[in-house]
Amino acid sequence: PLSPAAVVGAGLGGSATAYFLQQHFGPQVQLDVYEAASVGGRLATVTVNKQQYESRGASIHALSLHMQDFVKILGLKHRREVAGKSAIFSGEHFVLEETDWYLLNLFRLWWHYGISFLRLQMWVEEVMEKFMRIYKYQAHGYAFSSLEELLRSLGGDAFVNMTQRSVAEALLEVGVTQRFVDDVIAAVLRSSYGQSVLVPAFAGAMSLAGAQGSTWAVEGGNKLVCSGLLKLTKANVISARVTGISLHSSEGRALYQVHYESTEGQGSAFYDLVVVTTPLHPSRSNFTFDNFHPPIADLPGAFQPSVTSVVHGYLNSSYFGFPDPKLFPFTSILTTDTPDLFFHAMDNICPVNISAAFRRKQPQEAAVWRVLSQQPLDKPQLKTLFRSYYSVQVAEWQTYPRYDTAKALPPVVLHENLFYLSGVEWVASSMEMVAVAAKNVALLAYNRWHQELEKIDQKDLMHKVKTEL
Repeated sequence: PLSPAAVVGAGLGGSATAYFLQQHFGPQVQLDVYEAASVGGRLATVTVNKQQYESRGASIHALSLHMQDFVKILGLKHRREVAGKSAIFSGEHFVLEETDWYLLNLFRLWWHYGISFLRLQMWVEEVMEKFMRIYKYQAHGYAFSSLEELLRSLGGDAFVNMTQRSVAEALLEVGVTQRFVDDVIAAVLRSSYGQSVLVPAFAGAMSLAGAQGSTWAVEGGNKLVCSGLLKLTKANVISARVTGISLHSSEGRALYQVHYESTEGQGSAFYDLVVVTTPLHPSRSNFTFDNFHPPIADLPGAFQPSVTSVVHGYLNSSYFGFPDPKLFPFTSILTTDTPDLFFHAMDNICPVNISAAFRRKQPQEAAVWRVLSQQPLDKPQLKTLFRSYYSVQVAEWQTYPRYDTAKALPPVVLHENLFYLSGVEWVASSMEMVAVAAKNVALLAYNRWHQELEKIDQKDLMHKVKTEL
């Protein structure tokens, strides 16, 4: 039987991994979860005027089945939707404006971009439909030892290739026009990944699915999923930074020693199985692996710095061409890839607890805006976006992979029972992608531990799963 297991990181990846490990190995497995900062990782909130707001990772796609499940199991609720309109800004004018009237929006897209909009939707739908196969495979206990194998089982070599070529290239190929790519696709990717249309096609498809699907969020904050899963699994959360892992063997089995630093000083503990869910890139962590032969190599690739500024203030609507703030109709502004534009997107955000009486602030009132940018905003930039403001709270993150910096996808298996979760973000970075990867790692660990090799990297799974039913 598996005795103690360790999970490094208590963000969504770590919490979901702990939950799935317990589901598969059974309640007797002892789980230690190491977290240097706070549970929830990037799913953090900031407080403005005694109200909490999501600072990142804000929306979850309707098709995110694992996330839906977590919310059900934990008895959490979907946050009430507060409708709002978005527009795409070029730095000089609005390229596209949403109206209250759905048909008019469609007509406008159609008028401006012809059939491109339809071609985009068909492309995204085809990718999503194939991606959804993963839930069936996982329900039958199948796992994959690499991200390439996982992608191949869902969409063949075409899916693997989508991690190596840009979303712009893929869309132009299916007949979407350059103008639509520059105006609309660029704006969506800037607001989700803070990057251009050169992000890989697969990551792009996932982000675009979120932009056009119905999305939701958790009442009280998305981070409640993480703390909830850890409580449910009764995991032992250790407040410490893991500095490295060294390999020992006992009775022919690998035994891993996890070294950590906490406020009490340095410590270490031994485990049969370890899952690392924090990024293992030299730029992000100084993590050492000792006694591994061959040695575990540094993973390639850099991360994109991104800055979230939560500003409580009065929007300077005249910058956007609305001298009278009362007439400003948008709650969310996306931007095109224009050299002078210093921000990627901004939205008028609602608190994580929305009462029935809640109404969104009018444009002439002071509201809470979340501005996403690559560099921290300076005074003149803040003055450009806001007539005046009460407070600015800035969070700098290395959130997303810089997709143009890595050629191959990172490994999932680092050693016999030592696994790596965060590599999945190089395929696409979203809450659901991380949850899917967490389930995969737990199944993979279980199948390898119990030598159920017929459940790993199987070919032609669609056929197998059909015949099993």
